[in-house]
Amino acid sequence: QLQLVESGGGLVQPGGSLRLSCVASGLTFRNYAIHWFRQAPGKEREGVSCISSDGGSTKYTDSVKGRFTIARDNAKNTVYLQMDSLKPEDTAVYYCATVSRLATRSLCLFWPTTDYTYWGQGTQVTVSS
Repeated sequence: QLQLVESGGGLVQPGGSLRLSCVASGLTFRNYAIHWFRQAPGKEREGVSCISSDGGSTKYTDSVKGRFTIARDNAKNTVYLQMDSLKPEDTAVYYCATVSRLATRSLCLFWPTTDYTYWGQGTQVTVSS
């Protein structure tokens, strides 16, 4: 059974940094792109970043470009999201996710949320002074 587990969230002051981790099990990790989403209270879940299966392609939503960096370590079945210069509007529950469709599972593209087969449980990020 494929499982994704996020960690690394917490409370941080504006301008601070956090590094989120997403550890995967139950799959051949190197075959899957990994995507980060976030959901703030009262808002829809939005795509934040993704990284292709080989790490060669990454994408970011406009609001985090230049502040967030995604990376993966296929030897550790882990994807990281380094978040710097955090702002109060970054406050949300952050999720990692992947798709299972063979034709698209390795690609870093922002698919509709209904296309994602596997989700982690989420980790809370709160940016506040």
